[in-house]
This record gives sequence, structure tokens and C-alpha cells, in this order.
Amino acid sequence: MPCSALSLEGAPVEDSVLRAISRVTSLIVKSSQAGIPDYLNRYILVDDASVDRDQVLAALDDGAEKAIISLTLAKKLVGVVPANRLFLLLDAANVSAVPDSLRNAVCGVLLKMLEVDIDLIQSISTFVGSVIYVLPTDNPSTSLIAKLAAIGASLVIPFKQLTTNATSQTQINIGDAFLTPLISDRSDGLFPTIVTSYSEGGKALGLVYSSRESVKESIASGKGVYQSRKHGIWRKGETSGATQDVIHIRMDCDSDSLEFRVVQHGAGFCHLNRPSCFGDLDEGSYTNRLFKDQALLRAKIMEEADELCRADSKEEIVFEASDLIYFTLTRCVAVGAGLRDIEQSLGRKARKITRRPGNAKPQWMSGGENLPQVTSQNIIASDSPAADANKPICMRTVDLATTTQEERKRLLKRPVLRSDEMIAKVKPIVDDVRKRGDAALLHLTAKFDKVQLDTPVLLPPFYPPPPPAAGKHQMDHAVKDAIDIAYANVRKFHAAQVDGKALVVETTPGVTCSRFARPIARVGLYVPGGTAVLPSTALMLGVPAQVAGCGQIVIATPPRPDGSISPEVLYVAHLVGAHAILRAGGAQAVAALAYGTQTCPKVDKIFGPGNQWVTAAKMFVQNDTEALVSIDMPAGPSEVLVIADDDSDHAFVAADLLSQAEHGVDSQVVLVGVALSDAKLAAVEAEVDKQARTLSRVDIVRESISRSLIIKTQNSEEALQFSNEYAPEHLILHLRDASTLVNRVENAGSVFVGPFTPESCGDYASGTNHTLPTNGYARQFSGVNTQSFQKHITSQEITKEGLESLGPVVATLADCEGLQAHANAVRIRLGV
Repeated sequence: MPCSALSLEGAPVEDSVLRAISRVTSLIVKSSQAGIPDYLNRYILVDDASVDRDQVLAALDDGAEKAIISLTLAKKLVGVVPANRLFLLLDAANVSAVPDSLRNAVCGVLLKMLEVDIDLIQSISTFVGSVIYVLPTDNPSTSLIAKLAAIGASLVIPFKQLTTNATSQTQINIGDAFLTPLISDRSDGLFPTIVTSYSEGGKALGLVYSSRESVKESIASGKGVYQSRKHGIWRKGETSGATQDVIHIRMDCDSDSLEFRVVQHGAGFCHLNRPSCFGDLDEGSYTNRLFKDQALLRAKIMEEADELCRADSKEEIVFEASDLIYFTLTRCVAVGAGLRDIEQSLGRKARKITRRPGNAKPQWMSGGENLPQVTSQNIIASDSPAADANKPICMRTVDLATTTQEERKRLLKRPVLRSDEMIAKVKPIVDDVRKRGDAALLHLTAKFDKVQLDTPVLLPPFYPPPPPAAGKHQMDHAVKDAIDIAYANVRKFHAAQVDGKALVVETTPGVTCSRFARPIARVGLYVPGGTAVLPSTALMLGVPAQVAGCGQIVIATPPRPDGSISPEVLYVAHLVGAHAILRAGGAQAVAALAYGTQTCPKVDKIFGPGNQWVTAAKMFVQNDTEALVSIDMPAGPSEVLVIADDDSDHAFVAADLLSQAEHGVDSQVVLVGVALSDAKLAAVEAEVDKQARTLSRVDIVRESISRSLIIKTQNSEEALQFSNEYAPEHLILHLRDASTLVNRVENAGSVFVGPFTPESCGDYASGTNHTLPTNGYARQFSGVNTQSFQKHITSQEITKEGLESLGPVVATLADCEGLQAHANAVRIRLGV
């Protein structure tokens, strides 16, 4: 198909048209054109004399497939840029000025012509001996496409003249343009079509047939659509769910058959529920075992890499290299990556004109004997001495009956956030992002997260991920199903909270006052990374934003070491309809949400928990009038208060305490015992120690539990009084007749009633929200809910009669306050 030229700087660009173009051809863009999506295979057109050699090299390094350049610029790039990366930009009149040295140093010519002269183009093609693209000044047509195709040339069509709608006098359908040279040699007019796997490097999945109608639909929709010889249009996976995303469509050298390069979903391409019509993997094979045992596969890769490094003879090196290649490819295929992805990665690296030195990292230069080891345990930063692993993991016990008033106050205190000190620390970070935008974000992410990103923002679609990233974003089906159920429950509960009906009250005859809700237009949702992956937080913030009807949802979350976002968070972003994901954490993420950057949208309200850097940054930006942003609530370490009596199950109580203790070393965990016997208390403490030692985060738990409290009280009234003063984030009632005591709870983020209501259910899937006030702020803040994402507007409407009744009251009060204009606004209407 001919290329299309994006020659409409400033005009609106339809994403659907760009995506359709990407499926069949490359796009020529002006060198000055910004904001071109990464999924497009682009050529840059350098027709500006001010663009120099280094700028062209930078564009090619940045991923441009080819550069279309003038004769003058070409002379400066010969020998620097490979011939297959350069096109010459010529007018028909100056073709003869091209020296032989340049003809051999480029791979094609973009020819500008006032009128298309087929004979002239053919002679020019013979002269330059390379591919010819033709850019005419008159309107393109399918007949002109056919004439040029017949002599091996391609027509360049301005973007504004391409459409996914039907061809008209002013626009050509992209499918029509692509199909013009295609000729069927079959009596039914269909085209044999080979379907191959994009993620598996072109592996054949099956043979089908296509019609002009099915191809056009595939180009427009991006889905696998074919022509059944018996049943007409066949939309792959419409009934089975085994759908396809079309990545690229191309025709063969004779222009009579097609290849569809696709990403296959579901059970596979074949109607026998196999990946391919040409056979499947043997269930009992060693390769299949490796697919199912990732620990074994990882061990084999490291083993074979080490053996390859130690091999000496040619035969040994070849033997070990073949083993390493086998296990490496198995690893790639296991995560959905294939040879095509590897080829693309190598291709991008090969296209780099400027290169890094290629030195090894220092830790790998020790000869292999003392290479760094990575452990599964988290490293805990603490000012306390290292904990004795054999020492019992236990809490500190206090009897409330023997404490003084001052001691009681200390029991209610949380770790102090020195907000003035923290704000002083985050201010330079916030100011840097406010001033430099994306450049600051990329620098700070590299500094704090040790990740080099090309762009800080990801745009939809988030799930399923685009094919090059699919290997990084595999998600266990059980996790996906669990997220789906949690999403449904959380959405159901939060949808019931929508304030959709206006409140209308006639306060006095002729005076009607009303209040109605409107969604906050733009919201930022901070999803922490750190020591745990938290898709649940993305759900708890994203669902109420979605049901409230917020116009723009931006999720901010720190990237993983490879720059990617966890597949669980990506899937939740897809479910809640997020508009962007900011790959950043800490104060820099909050600043980007508050002020906006070149790629990150500015928001009106920021939600979500985080560490003290995040909290300080939120507090800072909400007080900056330049930001004009609000926040959900102050946030602090996770906390739980459990009230238990002798009827409680000691194992249940211990499990609930540990469920919050594992969040972080500063987690606040309190057990309030109601007349608990010494034996019961001992059983709880023993169970805490026993269960904690089975946890992968035991080192975190050991730290947080050592700072936690058991408060002994005489009765439930005393226990609830202490709880109301403490105002916990989570309150769990392990009490007989617990449901009858809920009405005595005055301050708490969320309450968990009875022995079979673990706090974990509220964290994930019961339906309530887990973004709750901490640090005692439950005294004045609610947890996040749907109305957190709405604002309320009041209105009033007064009739003439109503003003005659109410006006004198208003004028009198205005006079009392000395506000003459206020009073006049009433009197002028009353004529007094």
C-alpha cells in the first residue's frame, strides 16, 4: 500500500485512522511533528533547511524507520547512516542532479510532482535504481494508485485524505487504498490468507480466505475478520472468545494472497482449541515441564549461562550455547514473547546511529566468583538493633486500669510525622517537576527507582498489553478472576452511593433551594509500589471514580525495575477506564498530578495512600494556589485495632493482627482485650509468634509487632471508649453479639463485625473501600467513597413574590454588615 503523509500540523488527528494506517503501511511525518504514537512505523520528512545532521541522527535513534532528506543534507549523512535508512527528497526537475555516489547511498526516492507523469516516473525509477514514492499536488485516487503500482511505485496520500469511512470524492478509505493492487486468481474472488503469530516470530497458525469486505473491516477494527466460503463474513472468536488483534497485513510479491500477522487470544486459532492448525506441544515433553516450572527454568538458564562462560573449545562453546538458546527461547515463549519480539528489540538497537560504550556493570566484572546474590527477603531500614530471629515475636501489654491520664494519651499517639521537615525535603522535588515537567520526572525516576524510561506516561489500551510488552505482563488466570469478582462487588457497593438525585427544598413560599452533585472532572489516583504490589488500591480508587463519572482518571504508580507496570495494576486500569498511567512514585508523582507535565494531565484532586514523602507532597500541593488541587485525606502507616473477648478464636485474632503488621515496620497494631484471661492472652501471643514465622514478610512483622500493644480492659464499654479515642483505620470486633455493638462505634475508618469478617475482605473484595483515614483522622474524615469523587453545587430560584417576602430580610442584614451594594441588589428589584 502507498504511504500517507502527515502534513496537517495543528489539525485534529483521529486515533482510529492512525491505527488503521499502522496495520498496513508506514507513516511519513514532518520532522517538526510532535506527539506521534509509538505504534506507528514512521518515516521523517526533513524539508526544513534549519534541521541539521545531528537532529536527523537523533530522530533515527529515537525510532524513526527512515529519514527523507534533501540532496544537501544527504551529502552530510553518506557514510554515517546506512543506505537502508535514507530516502532522497527530490523534485522531478532536479533528478539528474543526483550523483552516482548518492544513488548508491539511499534506498529510495520521494518524488514531488505537480502532475503525475507515469512515463517520467518509470524513467526516473530506472535512473535512480531504487524505490519510488510519489507525492503529487493533485488529489489522489484509487486509479492513480493502480497505475503507479503497475510500475512498482507507491503513491503518498496526505493524511487528511485518508479515512476509515467509505471512499468519497475527497477521501479514500484506507482499505480501498491497500486493496487496489490486489488481484484474486480465484473464481469466487477471494484471497488465500496465511495467519501467523506476531508474538511467536511469524509461526503459522492456519490458512483462511479473505474478501475485500473482510480485509477492510480488519484494517478498521484491528480484529481478525475473514471470509468463510460457506457462511460469509467470519469474525474470529465472536462466539468462542478466541479473538485476534491484527498487528499487520501485507500482500505477497504477486499481489494475489495475504498474510495477517496477529496476536491470538483464548484457546488458540484452531477450532480444536489448539494454538495452531499445524499441531501442538506434547503434554509430556520437557519443554512443557519447563513452561509449568518457572523456578526450574530460571535455574537452567543461569546454569547454562555459567557453563557457556566456562567453556573453552569450539565444540564445548557450541554445545553450551545451543542449550542456553533453547532455555532462553523457552523463557521468552513462556511469557508470550517470541523471535519477532527479539528481532524487533535487536532491530531497534541496530538502528541506533549513536551507541553507548557497552561496558559491563562493575558487579559483573569480578570473574564470576563473587557475583551479587539477591535474596527473597526485604531489607528493613530501622533505627533499632537487628532482631534476634529466635526471640519470640510478641507485643507489649498495658493494663488500662493502672495507667495515668498522661500514659493513656501516649497510648493514643501515633508516630509523629514532622510535616515541616518533610515538606522542606519534598519542596525541591515538587518545584523541579513543576518547572521542568517530564525531564524532571525521568531524571527523578532514574535517581530514586533506578529505572531509565523513554516516557513517563502510558496510554490505553492497558490490557491486553501491546504485543512487544505482552511477555512482561502475564497474569495468573486465578488472579484475573479474583480481580473480576472484587471489581464487581466494589462497583456494586459504590454505585449504590452515587448521589444522583437533586435535593430540592422550598425554604419559604417562592424561594426554592436545591443541591445537586457533579463528578470531579480530573482525578489522580496514587497506587503505591514499594514492598508490595497493590492492584487492590487501584480498584478501591478507580471504581468510585468510574461510577462517579469522573471525566479523566490518571493512575500514578512506581515502575518495576524493567520500567513496566505490574499486569494486575494494568488490568485494573483497563477495568476502571483509566485514561493514563504515570510511571512514577513519591513526591515527584504527586507533583506531576498536581501541576501536569508535557505528557501527564493535571488533575483536580489527588487520592491514595503512600509513605511520608507522598503524604508531605500531597499536603504541600493542596496549599499551593498555583496547583489548585485538593487531596482525599492525610495518610499514615496502616493500622488495626482488634477488640476481643474470651469467646474469640485466638487463631483468628492473631491472623487479623498480622494482616496489618505485614504492611510495614511502622504499621500500628493494637489488641484491646475485654476481660481476657491470662491463658487466653498467652494463647493469642503464642499464635502470633507461630503464624508470623510462616510469613515471607516475617522480618517486617517482627519489627512492627515489637512496637504494637495489647490493652487490657474490664468490659466492652471501656474497650469501645478507648477505640473511639484511638479512632483506628480498621476496627475488628471479636465479641459476642458483635453486631449489636456497632451502633456504639463513633470513630473508625471501617468496622469488621464478628469472627468470620477478616479485615482482608474489606481490603480486597467485600465491596467497601480500603482507602481509609489513619493517624486518628477517623475522628473527622471518612474513608474514600463515591461522593469523595463528587462535588455538590447549590442553586436557588426565587419568584417575584418570594423576593417581596425575603428581600427586606436580606436588605436589613446587608445594611447591618455595611454592604450597601448587596442591599441595593435587592432593593432595585423591589423598586424601593
